[in-house]
Amino acid sequence: MKRIPAAVLASLATAALVALLASGGHGHSKGRTVIEADTMVPVDGPYVGTANPIRGVNGGGLPWQLDDADVELKSNGRIEVEVDGLVLREAAPVPPDRQGINPAPSFVAVVSCLTTVDGAATTVNVATDPFPASTRGDSEIEDRVDLPEPCIAPVVFVGPNATTWFAATGVG
Repeated sequence: MKRIPAAVLASLATAALVALLASGGHGHSKGRTVIEADTMVPVDGPYVGTANPIRGVNGGGLPWQLDDADVELKSNGRIEVEVDGLVLREAAPVPPDRQGINPAPSFVAVVSCLTTVDGAATTVNVATDPFPASTRGDSEIEDRVDLPEPCIAPVVFVGPNATTWFAATGVG
């Protein structure tokens, strides 16, 4: 068996220590990926309106459609969401003059976590600041939110505010 010289081991240990210190003292300064998705489901059917909220977040008042979405949530709360074509559905019951249009000037991302507060299971929703959204339904959200610990089974919503969603992570 071949022995590794002490000088080589010392050099490797020093390099590892320098890398650890450069990362802020721990191995996850950028956070681990919690959610990485290229799909979201627009609000539709029984989720439209207030009858069937998901984790306390109501669906928009009319059905929506979505062309494309990318979502990335890190364990340190860093969130990036890009939506393209998040607009009111191009069909009834949406009024013809509103079909295919996003009437909201901005979107937020809401991260919903199941967690424990004072020993009881509960839902905690945290929202980003608002980010501009075009009438074509295009928006890029890049922010950081304070995730509860633990954050179990996170869901990411996009909507006009922290209490209403137009699209949610999932497969349609």
